[in-house]
Amino acid sequence: MDDRYDSAPEAASTARGRLTFEADRPVNNVSLSTVQLTRINILRSLAFLYFWGVCISQSSWPSDGLAHTILASTGLVATFVAIFGRMWSTLYVGGRKSATLVMDGPYSVTRNPLYFFSLVGIAGIGAQTGSILAMLIFVATAFVVFAATVAQEEKFLRERFGTVFQDYLASTPRLLPKPSLWRDTNELEIKPRIFLRTLRDGCIFLIPWPVFELIEAGQSNGVLPVLVHLPF
Repeated sequence: MDDRYDSAPEAASTARGRLTFEADRPVNNVSLSTVQLTRINILRSLAFLYFWGVCISQSSWPSDGLAHTILASTGLVATFVAIFGRMWSTLYVGGRKSATLVMDGPYSVTRNPLYFFSLVGIAGIGAQTGSILAMLIFVATAFVVFAATVAQEEKFLRERFGTVFQDYLASTPRLLPKPSLWRDTNELEIKPRIFLRTLRDGCIFLIPWPVFELIEAGQSNGVLPVLVHLPF
């Protein structure tokens, strides 16, 4: 569902686990592109606030302590999981975001694998600050944005796919994957341009890694003032 939408009346079944539609049309006078653009702009604003929050805050845990090191390292691993998870999901959705409802592969275990892996990446970024509280704030605010976006997206899908989407809605979790539901497809239509764009976008998750290291060094050397001490 994340980045692909379609409709019910003109939809036609083309393959197991997939349903296609002719074009992306506005529903209730609101276009899908508007919903997605709003989500992106809100996330960019949050990223700006996150950055300044990290600049002026610091966890009470010592930056060279074991807890800080474990949390930051786990966050880096989560970031790579998010990047590869988003790429994996894109292999299935393949740029058909306005023409196909995909219900196989990662979309068979969760309706929103791209959002799920994005949250994993955001949690990873938060963990790299060395603060559990910062990580929870990052995830909670992003989750609210994603939840609101998904609610809007589901309105489109209900109207466009009707009972097909209702059945998918009832059988597949919205966000948290349920591995026992896994089903796959025999072939995939891979679009290199879309795949590489997802890789490029995913690499954005890596930017905070060196940035946070520089901020931490600046705080340790007194270059950046620490105005807020986080309890954990």
